Amino acid sequence: MFSKVLIANRGEIAVRIVRACRDMGLHSVAIHSTVDRNSLHVKLADESVCVGGASAQASYLNIPNIISAAEITGAKAIHPGYGFLAENADFAEICQECDLTFVGPSAEVISLMGDKAQAKVTARKAEVPLIEGSEGLLEDSDQARQLAEQIGYPVLLKAAGGGGGKGMRIVRGQGDLESAFQMAQGEAKAAFNNGGLYMEQYLENARHIEVQILFDNEGNGLLFPERECSVQRRHQKLIEESPSPAVTPQARQKLMEYASRIQKAVRYKSAGTAEFLLDKKGGLHFIEMNTRLQVEHGVSEMITGVDIVREQLAIASGNRIGVDQKGLRAGGHAMEFRINAEDPENNFAPSPGVVHRVHLPAGPWVRVDTLLEPGTEVLPHYDSLIAKVMVWGENRNEAIRRARRALSELSIEGPKTTREFHLEVLHNSRFLSGDYSTHFIQEEFGN
Repeated sequence: MFSKVLIANRGEIAVRIVRACRDMGLHSVAIHSTVDRNSLHVKLADESVCVGGASAQASYLNIPNIISAAEITGAKAIHPGYGFLAENADFAEICQECDLTFVGPSAEVISLMGDKAQAKVTARKAEVPLIEGSEGLLEDSDQARQLAEQIGYPVLLKAAGGGGGKGMRIVRGQGDLESAFQMAQGEAKAAFNNGGLYMEQYLENARHIEVQILFDNEGNGLLFPERECSVQRRHQKLIEESPSPAVTPQARQKLMEYASRIQKAVRYKSAGTAEFLLDKKGGLHFIEMNTRLQVEHGVSEMITGVDIVREQLAIASGNRIGVDQKGLRAGGHAMEFRINAEDPENNFAPSPGVVHRVHLPAGPWVRVDTLLEPGTEVLPHYDSLIAKVMVWGENRNEAIRRARRALSELSIEGPKTTREFHLEVLHNSRFLSGDYSTHFIQEEFGN
């Protein structure tokens, strides 16, 4: 096994990876921008290297500087976390060319499944059900208009090269298509340097369900129970839970089978996620695959006891996965609440600033992954996620009660956060009943 890992990321996920390295006896190297030099991941890592200025482009996306940092420090592996370069096939290939182990799937698989349009082609060949839509990339808005008329409005325009809600537009009528196409294309090009778009029929009141997969180089691996990710605002997830209150045992078996087919089709290794929509009639539809560690991986860890990041590092070093499918023991119910530095009362506007005081919840079956400590400056240059509060309970009701307790204990003085919003959700009758869809926040809170 390699003995030193460079973490090509920042914030809570960088802290999470540093801790996994420490548990495994691995030396960790943190990279940071000029404005992140005092961040928690830098303090916790064994050593650190500045790779550029405040903007992500100058630092956390600066491939030459990141590769140089690995060479200077003697790191033999690079863990990309999520976001930034995690799904950048060129970066994975450069790592390989420089004799560095990329902790993730191969560049070829990232390229294939990272292109959402090509991922659908792969899924179709594997006989995994899809939403009706374009076979590949749309050439222009005229082709998009013809296809929309064929499959029927509403339709969804989606960026082929990324995720997180960027480059995505719902189009409810022909009059909106041209402007939506131009906006989605421009946003996709700015975010992912790839303006390619594809189209899907838009399913009203669907639920967003995903399956965590984790496989080693020999094809041994795990399919985790599904995660429910339907509490979203503008296609950005805010709350995740596992198992889903809407998935029946029969649907769960289908999800596992479909995820398995996709994994086998590309011989996927490392951690990844197959994502689906569950329609009102109980139908399942593959939408995309994330070829990286997910923000919400901790939910799956809490119901199984499997350390996904540790297994990622072990797999990257050539070891077999530590647990097989028959040995996977899932139990109870877990939930994650993303604490963002945003003001829910002001249309979730970003709220950067200095954290003067922070008190994190604790107690049985509560976990907090965060970048925060007193004096932390939440910066405007990066994503607004500053903490993830996770809880586990014997059942969903107990998890909800524990979540209320944990979020009530959480105190962050400085930036405004989404804490109070989450507490409102935890008292909402529709959420409590488990009867919600991706439209939940818009319908219940008007956002």
